[in-house]
Amino acid sequence: MDKIYMMGLITNRGMRERFLAFFKENHIHVTLTVLGAGTANSEVLDYLGLEAAEKALYFAFITGSTWKSLKKALYNKMQIDIPGRGIAFLIPFSSIGGRKVLQYLTVGQEVVIEEESTLKNTDFELLITIANAGYIDTIMDAARSAHAPGGTVIHAKGTGAEHARKFLGISLAEEKEMIFIVVRSDRKNEIMKAIMKQAGPGTPAGAVLFSLPVTSVAGLRMPETDETD
Repeated sequence: MDKIYMMGLITNRGMRERFLAFFKENHIHVTLTVLGAGTANSEVLDYLGLEAAEKALYFAFITGSTWKSLKKALYNKMQIDIPGRGIAFLIPFSSIGGRKVLQYLTVGQEVVIEEESTLKNTDFELLITIANAGYIDTIMDAARSAHAPGGTVIHAKGTGAEHARKFLGISLAEEKEMIFIVVRSDRKNEIMKAIMKQAGPGTPAGAVLFSLPVTSVAGLRMPETDETD
């Protein structure tokens, strides 16, 4: 199976329309946009050639093959090597919540479908749930029913809603909530199943869910264990 990655791309907000068009040209139809601001001091910005402007962080879901061609296009067309233009990075998936979710996230890209792809064995994983706005409590209640700890929520705007009905049988709104929960790997499947059952495709929340490997953690407290790390 061609490895699946979540690509992160940070650039100035003024580049939003150009990058969204760029993604579509390269057959990347499902993306999420989160607005933010840079934190580097002026000396660091001067060294990197960056401006202290408001930023946009884009998440896109790509295969290894897509990345090979996309990386060239980022340099040749978007000129990402120009100081201040942006930076892109890849994070490997650990698992994805079902065949249809994988099809939806990678629509337009060639990929061999498997139910779950485990890329790296780690003690902890980051669960990311992407859902329609207004269903945070539904998702967290489902996660806690499987003994998940608390989560962190950020608001995002998504693309690819037109493909949701084909692959997921639901209509997805553009406004999204992204819920991040760090869990022990041996708890992951139980928590993912609970979220997908109570808030997944076919429910008003319309949640899609995947996990990323976490190589190390500090300060994590799991209420169901007395273990000291």
